[in-house]
Amino acid sequence: MRTPRLTVLLLALAAVAAAETLIPPQQIGKSVTIYRDQYGVPHVYGPTDASCVFGYLYAQAEDNFWQVEDSYIRALGRASELYGEKVLAEDLMVHALEVERLSKEEYARAPVQEKALLDAAAAGLNYYVAANKVTPRLITRFEPWMMYAFNRYALYVLFLAKGVGLAPDSLMKVAAATQGSNMWAVAPAKSSSGHAMLLINPHQPFFGPGQWYEGHVHSDQGWNMSGANFFGSGFPTIGHNDFLGWSHTVNDPDVVDLWKETFDKPGDPLAYKYGNTYRQATAWNVTLKIKDKGPRTFHLKKTHHGSIIGERDGKQLAVRFARLEEGGQLTEWYGMTKAKSLVEFKKAMSRVAIPLFNTMYADKAGNIFYVYNGAIPRRSTKFDWSKPVDGSDPETEWAGYHPLDELPQVENPKSGFTQNCNSTPFMTTVFDNPDPAKFPAYMVHEGDNARARISRRILYNADKLSYEDWNKAAFDTTVIQAETEIPKIVARWEEIKKADAARAAKLVGPVTVLREWDHVSRTNSVPMNLFTQWYWRTHRTPLSPASKGDHDPVEALEEVANELTKLYGTWEVSWGEMNRLQRNQSGGEEPFADSRPSLAVAGGPGDVGIVFNFYARPEKDQKRRYGVAGHSFVSVVEFGDKIKARSILVFGENSNPSSKNYFDQSELYAKQQFKPAWFSTEEVRANAVRHYHPGDAR
Repeated sequence: MRTPRLTVLLLALAAVAAAETLIPPQQIGKSVTIYRDQYGVPHVYGPTDASCVFGYLYAQAEDNFWQVEDSYIRALGRASELYGEKVLAEDLMVHALEVERLSKEEYARAPVQEKALLDAAAAGLNYYVAANKVTPRLITRFEPWMMYAFNRYALYVLFLAKGVGLAPDSLMKVAAATQGSNMWAVAPAKSSSGHAMLLINPHQPFFGPGQWYEGHVHSDQGWNMSGANFFGSGFPTIGHNDFLGWSHTVNDPDVVDLWKETFDKPGDPLAYKYGNTYRQATAWNVTLKIKDKGPRTFHLKKTHHGSIIGERDGKQLAVRFARLEEGGQLTEWYGMTKAKSLVEFKKAMSRVAIPLFNTMYADKAGNIFYVYNGAIPRRSTKFDWSKPVDGSDPETEWAGYHPLDELPQVENPKSGFTQNCNSTPFMTTVFDNPDPAKFPAYMVHEGDNARARISRRILYNADKLSYEDWNKAAFDTTVIQAETEIPKIVARWEEIKKADAARAAKLVGPVTVLREWDHVSRTNSVPMNLFTQWYWRTHRTPLSPASKGDHDPVEALEEVANELTKLYGTWEVSWGEMNRLQRNQSGGEEPFADSRPSLAVAGGPGDVGIVFNFYARPEKDQKRRYGVAGHSFVSVVEFGDKIKARSILVFGENSNPSSKNYFDQSELYAKQQFKPAWFSTEEVRANAVRHYHPGDAR
């Protein structure tokens, strides 16, 4: 039985006013217990959902306060103060989108329970700073609305406008991010245990504000969510609870549009044409502090369509992002974590506040479900929405949003599986796919890709997948593109052999190795190294070296063999010798170095058609390439009477190199293995290496 004092605490944490102003943070901390398992994963137990958020942010700060603060610094548009002009465009985007104003307004109108979560998040971070005598770089006090700001930053800057520069005199191109991810679900009919299973496999950067953190929150109010989130989020946004689970992959729904605005009224620079009259734009100045440069003032303005971000053909361009102003994303994710059935999960998602992300679902009842999620505006089909439209034409206005049931989706297909790898929703499975003719042309832009093809093959060919099979499939290293590309190399080599035997003779070794390869990547594989580097040259993936032009297959192979020989004295270099995993400091700013310890990895770039995604980049003056993105958090879940789950992070929970949890998961990762993901209270307590309350002396 709870004491009267604790009852008061429970009521206060759910109140409208900020929890930290009503309850001393020390008292909130004493109500929360953090269990750390051997891998450092925090299992946060508290009396209320809000108290769990308090403890969860505290735990994140313990593991990587630098990254938590960095997430919020970027969300506030203050990164230039620390990193200089190289991040100025991103800061300007944050200010042009008015992230701070919109987030403060969303907090002011937030429902009581959600406001309590945000209050608790800020209180947990402030308590960590005070209790541990930490000196933040910029943020001296965290405010509750900042979590909304980070949501907006992550969704609209990291994903929907990633890489977009923003300056008053520049032309901006708004484009969706291209981060790759995999996610699968199988129904009981495909599972040897008779239970549905889910693969959660987002491919995010290994460094920076988009990296994953694993954790678990469990409250006396019935909240029990385990999974992963970006640093600075209040709870896991992918993962599972007692009843169901889900994952996301990045999709490319049409949720961003540009309008060409006409400012042509003499003597009134803020007047822009709309219909038969004019409207007034809003203008404001923002002054940014820039490291090593001092403050600079920028002039920004917006129309009713959105912020002005550039010019084209003498017209100024306004950009609008779906649901940017309304918000509601945190409400939707929170509702998803609390759902106990597919009906409740769909009800939570029916807000369509989360502007993008394919969603894959499985549950204890045996349901599997996929939806091409997005806050997709209704538009007139008279216009080409892939280009800027005329802002003076009222017919170009959005007319609300498509509801959830109008989006492409698949539920319990006859095939018994669903998959999405940033690919078209119209090839989610082999039976019961959505009919593209039933959806407007502006809704879906994706086509099929090699990762989706290998995924469909694995899932379709499997009869009864055991949980162990599921674990192995998550790290599958079959390279599907090798099946079609290597014959092209061999055929071209046979042509050359007839015309120039001496030239062909020099490539007998590489061609033979490729021809005899089983198309499976291993760390000791020479053909994987040859093929992947050849693929980089001929297909010019984003992380590849710059190509000098199109090559015929054999010419590209000659170049690869020559470069390897120049570096190593031989072309017979294994994939693992070059493809390495190394952890850097300061958000990945520190250069990689061959002289420092690293691990060989069998994974490869997704566009070669491999499940185990690992994108490595070359480093100046180094022979090896080092991983920067790919399999970043992976979880395999079976939804039986008791949840069975395993997971892995690319590095470890803690950012301190002296911590045993700094690089401990990398050894398993490199071996294509998982660690346990303890979930039940009995498992958590039995496997805890320590437990404590936030604020306890360490």
